[in-house]
This record gives sequence, structure tokens and C-alpha cells, in this order.
Amino acid sequence: MRNHIVNIVASALLALPLLAAPAFTAGDGGGGGGGGGGSDQNQCRNGKVWDKKTQKCVDAQRGAVDDDSLYEAGRFLAMNGRYGEAITILSLAADKTDPRILNYLGYSHRKAGRVVVGLGYYQEALRNNPDYTLVREYMGEAYLQQGNVDAARGQLVEIEKRCGKGCREYALLAEQIDAYLKG
Repeated sequence: MRNHIVNIVASALLALPLLAAPAFTAGDGGGGGGGGGGSDQNQCRNGKVWDKKTQKCVDAQRGAVDDDSLYEAGRFLAMNGRYGEAITILSLAADKTDPRILNYLGYSHRKAGRVVVGLGYYQEALRNNPDYTLVREYMGEAYLQQGNVDAARGQLVEIEKRCGKGCREYALLAEQIDAYLKG
């Protein structure tokens, strides 16, 4: 009975980020160095994002920028460790079911220390696209953060089914699992 209650509570917690309104944070919307893609997003500052259509930095507001531009900006911010800003930008997307958006919302929350919230976004992304192996790789990392090696290995198996042992996501998660087991 206790396990059943724990599972119900865990499921409810995982669903929370999908039901709640997005939390917005202040900060600039671009800049920085490092990974995150080759867009012109790194030119934008002070809450602005690169708009592919107009080829310039514009204010990050709901409806002002297409979802692809918001995705690129959010991904850039997330990959540069600017998780709060990434969440703000990604939360502006019109399509709340876009697996790319959900993936980087999950990534940003997980990296900001909200692993359970991140897992909720990953699960939603996989409901919309079960073959999205990058989500599965990040989800495996989240499970490792929780100490759940079996669940991480489960995602590794799912990645292998979709792209084999030679794909990047498989190699990255396998490496993370090995490192975790070695301590």
C-alpha cells in the first residue's frame, strides 16, 4: 500500500510542471560563449531573441517571435548554463507540445536542480515523440541524478532500439552510466 501511495505522489509531482503556468524570470536573452548552436542568438542581449524571419534581435514576448526562434534561443541559453533565462524564453512558445521545447525545458529545470520537474517535461516530450533519442539520453542522466541506474539503463535500451549502439546519444548515456557506477 505504501509503494502505491508513493507512486501516486511521484506521478502527481511529475505532472505538476505540465499543469502549472510557466514561471518567468528576469535576465538578458542572449550572449555568452560556448556551446548551444550556431545561430545568431549570441548577438542578442537584454531579453531579446534572434528572429529568423526579420534577421534581427527582437523583444522576447509571447507571439512576437516564432517557435523555432524561441527554441534556438532557449537551447542556446540552456547549453550556456543560463537555465532560468532558457525557461523564460522556452515558456513563450505557442506550441506547448513541441518535443524540442519540452526537452530543453526539462534540461533547464534538471540542470537548475529541479530533477523531478525536468523528468515531467521529458515524459511529456516522449509522449509527443517517443523516438526523440536526445530526450531519452537526458532522461537517463536525470535518473542517474536520482540514483536510479536501472531506469537510466532502461533509457539506454530504448535509445539502442531507435538508433543502435553507434549513435551519439547511446554513447553519451553509456558513458554517464559507467562514470556513475565507478563513483
